Amino acid sequence: MRTIGQALAQNLVDRGVEVVFGIPGVHTIELYRGIEGSEIRHITPRHEQGAGFMADGYARVSGKPGVVFVITGPGLINTLTPMAQARADSIPMLVVTGVNRRDSLSKGLGLLHELPDQLGLSQTVSKHAEQVASAEALEGALHRAFAAMEGRPAPVHLEVPTDVMPLPGPSAVTSLPSSDPILPDLSLVAARLAEAKRVVILAGGGCRTENFALTQLAEKLDAPVVQTVNARGLMHGHALTVAASPSLASVRALIEDADCVLALGTELGPTDYDMYATNTYPQMENMIRIDICADQLARHEAVLTAVGDLKHCLPMLAEMVARKAPNDGAERAAQARAAAMEEVTALGLGYDAFISQIEDLRAALPHAVMVGDSTQAVYAANLVYDHDRPGGWFNGATGFGALGYAIPAAIGAALADPAAPVIALMGDGGAQFTLPELGVASDENLPILFVVWNNNAFLEIANSMEAAGIKATGCHPGAPDFSAIAAAYRLGFKRTTPEALSQVLAEVLPLSGPMILEVDMSA
Repeated sequence: MRTIGQALAQNLVDRGVEVVFGIPGVHTIELYRGIEGSEIRHITPRHEQGAGFMADGYARVSGKPGVVFVITGPGLINTLTPMAQARADSIPMLVVTGVNRRDSLSKGLGLLHELPDQLGLSQTVSKHAEQVASAEALEGALHRAFAAMEGRPAPVHLEVPTDVMPLPGPSAVTSLPSSDPILPDLSLVAARLAEAKRVVILAGGGCRTENFALTQLAEKLDAPVVQTVNARGLMHGHALTVAASPSLASVRALIEDADCVLALGTELGPTDYDMYATNTYPQMENMIRIDICADQLARHEAVLTAVGDLKHCLPMLAEMVARKAPNDGAERAAQARAAAMEEVTALGLGYDAFISQIEDLRAALPHAVMVGDSTQAVYAANLVYDHDRPGGWFNGATGFGALGYAIPAAIGAALADPAAPVIALMGDGGAQFTLPELGVASDENLPILFVVWNNNAFLEIANSMEAAGIKATGCHPGAPDFSAIAAAYRLGFKRTTPEALSQVLAEVLPLSGPMILEVDMSA
């Protein structure tokens, strides 16, 4: 007899799931009966928040949904933060949990891990949440969950009551449903672009898999391409690339000088377009938007919109658009890049030095996946930095903005693409949110370079408090001895200064396993 837990695992295998991130507990034991002997690789994080962030990093690099198995109650609650980060950044994630037996739900009986309404709680951050209450309901629930991750991707949640998991499951998996891609009519978009003389393209995370088509379109239009954080790595080193934040005055000037703005796969969110919280946006004349989500398109005024997946729409549009005679696109892009770097340097926060260090890391490990936390080096590079791998620059400093993202998300990224160099970027404060997940890197012997800028502070917050005339309170938690942490988790370790970073990188690379590289900021 095949149980529901076993049927669920087989259904996941049939849908291409290869890795599950989970921490087993008494309320999920029957789910693990399905994993035993299956083709699924199970990764055991040290905390459910780590499981969720690992699934996030895995999904971004693999292009497949990240799958999480966690227990009822606290397991789900600990996963809500990663789910919210994934929701903000349009990342597909399937969270499977237990829930107490059906006859106890919502009765307040005081059962272990009981919540008043677990499903209702998850619905605050998930795109779809459903309870699997019987064997007959399993496949339909999985169909709906995976369908919900199509369109604009997001986390989804399925809960299985403990008294349902061991029941006899469906005898066979039915054929999986398929859906045709959304293919809008882009003729009006192409016509508008043909009329424009000074186009600027805004490339968002929806473009991150379409480097060739974006390059082709930009060259045909002679259009500078401004990249949001989740689009960095596209068109690396290209004369039309503006890998700088549209929150900067210099980049806003480029956008406002355009007679047509083509916004592709970007929600135009303030963490990209108004990170200084001025409640102002660049003025965008004749904005055209293409996005997979109709709701997003309705949130900002545009002269023309089209609903569609950029995986299909970008190549279509690049083929449709006629090549314009080269004008001054490359010159406008170069001026914006130079002005953006001057603007960041003038902030006086040392961001130019951080950007230089990130570039040293890129030079030492070309085409690496760089996964960042909320830390000054990442804030700096989010303002101005041109990465060299499409889809290879992402971090928790935008969108939901969760600390503790870098370590587990980098582990997920390394598991998704074992051939890719992976670098995790963090400060000493953020590292301590998910420090135990280093044990997973050790267990799996993943050659990840964990770079920790150690200033013994939440320095960005301390600076912000002092700038507001408030004494920096609660901003100086003591940092651990990172060399001892590395030894405890069987990781390599090296300490350096910002000035010696490039030299030290040459000494420690290539990696044979995970390593902590501490950048001492005390001098």
